[in-house]
Amino acid sequence: MHVLKSPDARFTARLVARFAAGLAALTLSATAFAADPQVSLKTSMGEIVLELNPEKAPISVNNFLKYVKSGFYKGTIFHRVIDGFMIQAGGMDAQFHGRKTNKPIKNESNNGLSNEKYTVAMARESNPDSATSQFFINVVDNPGLDYPNMQGSGYTVFGKVVKGQDVVDKIKAVVVDDIRGLENVPVTPVTIQSATLLKGDKVK
Repeated sequence: MHVLKSPDARFTARLVARFAAGLAALTLSATAFAADPQVSLKTSMGEIVLELNPEKAPISVNNFLKYVKSGFYKGTIFHRVIDGFMIQAGGMDAQFHGRKTNKPIKNESNNGLSNEKYTVAMARESNPDSATSQFFINVVDNPGLDYPNMQGSGYTVFGKVVKGQDVVDKIKAVVVDDIRGLENVPVTPVTIQSATLLKGDKVK
């Protein structure tokens, strides 16, 4: 008759250590997954997926996701397009009507992230702490927008395009004109049809 023997103490300790290591790896993996929220912007010219960086820009990411979750961006347009510079959105609809925004947020441009091609950053006025809902996607490297190049501050990068770079390239190439006192406005509106959180809900 075969007798199932109990494992000795050393064998049990090794099993426990392996289990703990595996559990730690799974925990770290889950943390990494949760730390990189992604947002899908479905536009009239195609889909753009942004991967956000809450570790480097927690205030800006949380602010952006609040607008996303509230449906704020649906129906807004890319109202400023400059090939060789950036494409800007999140402020008005196709009739150039603005929308009520949340309070401005603190500037986080001193976070080590650069305004490189296909990164997404918060638009703002001359006051560094004036960003609300508007954002832009860099279509070239724009180190001149980095901290501290803009009067001791910069424009806060809070994520990057991970899908739809071709869509960004199509948007930057549209025909623009001066419309209703605004410069570099697409003649044919480029509309954000929806903004959806794909994963990593970190909104507080």
